[in-house]
Amino acid sequence: MSTILRVLRRQLAGVVAMVLLIGTYVVVRLPEASADERREMSQPYRFTPLSLSMPGGLPQQSIRQVNGAYQHLAAWISSVGAGIAINDLDGDGLANDLCITDPRIDQVVVSPAPTVGADRYQPFVLDLAPLPTNPHIAPMGCLPGDLNGDGRTDLLVYFWGRTPVAFLARADATGLSRDAYQAVELLPDRVPAGATYTGPKWNTNAATLADFDGDGNLDIYIGNYFPDSPVLDPGENGGVVMNRSMSNALNGGEDHMLRFTGGTAGTAPSVSYAEVPDVFATDVSRGWTLAAAANDVDGDLLPELYIANDFGPDRMLHNRSEPGKIAFALVESKGLPGLTPKSKRVGHDSFKGMGVDFGDLDGDGMFDLYVGNITTSFGIQESNFAFMNTAKDVDELRAALLDGTAPWKDRSAEMGLAWSGWSWDVKIADFTNRGRPDIVQTAGFVKGEVNRWAQLQETATANDELLSNPRWWPRVEQGDDIAGGQHLAFHVQGANGRYEDLSVELGLADRVPSRGIAIADADGDGRLDFAVARQWDAPVFYHNDSPDTGANLTLRLLHEQAPATDPLAGAGSPVVGAQVRVTTPDGRVLIDRVDGGSGHSGRRSNEVSVGLGNVTGPVTVQLSWRDRGGTPREQELRLTPGRHTLALGTQAREASR
Repeated sequence: MSTILRVLRRQLAGVVAMVLLIGTYVVVRLPEASADERREMSQPYRFTPLSLSMPGGLPQQSIRQVNGAYQHLAAWISSVGAGIAINDLDGDGLANDLCITDPRIDQVVVSPAPTVGADRYQPFVLDLAPLPTNPHIAPMGCLPGDLNGDGRTDLLVYFWGRTPVAFLARADATGLSRDAYQAVELLPDRVPAGATYTGPKWNTNAATLADFDGDGNLDIYIGNYFPDSPVLDPGENGGVVMNRSMSNALNGGEDHMLRFTGGTAGTAPSVSYAEVPDVFATDVSRGWTLAAAANDVDGDLLPELYIANDFGPDRMLHNRSEPGKIAFALVESKGLPGLTPKSKRVGHDSFKGMGVDFGDLDGDGMFDLYVGNITTSFGIQESNFAFMNTAKDVDELRAALLDGTAPWKDRSAEMGLAWSGWSWDVKIADFTNRGRPDIVQTAGFVKGEVNRWAQLQETATANDELLSNPRWWPRVEQGDDIAGGQHLAFHVQGANGRYEDLSVELGLADRVPSRGIAIADADGDGRLDFAVARQWDAPVFYHNDSPDTGANLTLRLLHEQAPATDPLAGAGSPVVGAQVRVTTPDGRVLIDRVDGGSGHSGRRSNEVSVGLGNVTGPVTVQLSWRDRGGTPREQELRLTPGRHTLALGTQAREASR
């Protein structure tokens, strides 16, 4: 007996560890839906994939030319740039026009959605002329919005290799074509005159529009990835860097805030912005930014800003601006060290933030956050974030933010949202109008034949002192593969609150690396459609043919202004940042906002779409907005399900156009 006791004593630590391991597994092991349950969950959904019309005759490429110092990892450097946005560009009252950035041609294309009226105009390429350019510039994304406040939808295009450009809709245009837009520099004082671009080499991967200072006009946040450098110039060999760390890299491109200062309409429209100095601290500004989202969460109609950074901590900024003066304060989760993992706390993560969106995931009438990261088993196993709002009401939330605390807690694992692959853009939306949000999420990195995961894992564990020098990075060239076989995820929430990825059941699981997601009701049938930009492959449009959907409330919320007569003016200028709070007859509260461009490289329309579920009569709608003068307004309406266009001035009223 004494011998047995001695053996047990020697092995006690191992026995205890094994018991704890097994016990922990039993406790945290999450339930998985059966095949039958997944099929049943997928029944309300149906999507039909459709091709997008693209211009022909343009030179094609399968990988980009890059700086000589990046030549051995050219595929890595070529892994972004596929973007897609959807909005009403031609003023026909439907968000059925697409703006696409396509790396295969390195051009920006405007194309009609493949719905009724797809022959309204021929797809065309935006023309930078007369602005300067050079062969080492590539578009990364397109952001629609009324930049100069004239009631027409303009296009903000951002690039690697130059500062962004505003394509302003002309008042004399009678339809969509390349001649309908005038290219205007956002920062003309920083771009020397001449045919060849020699201005700042911004490398931008994130941008969003919002009225950050509450003066009634749209400002622009620009998030840069690489520092200003000749990333795409094969004639250069050096002058570039990589991230200084895989978990806390703060040597990326500087972020910028541009405040609206004026604009004019007409046949030669204009817009002007002033860069706001020192609005971001260095440790906020110099992250490797891939996505951003702006939204008012505390009820003051000043939008907060979430910045999703690769290789290090994301940033949550509480808006403390006043008209003419943009200011933010950094807020972070205060979870107890040792009890809450660092990367599960807002502002402390070491993950690879690539997409972000706001939405109410648990139906409590408060905004939550969903963030996409790298979550590949046997690759880089991080976690997405489902940051759930823990404040009991808006007053408590505002008090926490003023105290520097971000009261959101990650519950991605228990909600079935933690792992989805090498994630990029995310969009929260209700595709069957049942009153519960779904989540669409792109995935995949570079597609090829030679698996390079092992080399990437070695790099991920390398000394930080080596990482910033490209020469120490592994070869990732054309033909190499890292997560190239991953597919888009379509997360559907079950009755128990847990999400399941139903992309396979819904026929959405094409194993092609995807990047941006654009969402809108393109044909006005009350069901949200979506389009996906795919890296080095054709974009695809998914028409929503879901049967037996619930009731829907679609709102076009526009600034009150004198109507224009040209077709491109449509009904007017969207009130970006307006908040919508719907109460159904059975007491459910549903929230949304007019989004100014949240995400990675995909943009939803400026319409608000709220799924109501089994509702037949009017619902109560609480609207909050800032008018053109920046004055906060609020009004309660009773609206029937369907489409409504409202002009928001001192009051909300049905729009005349």
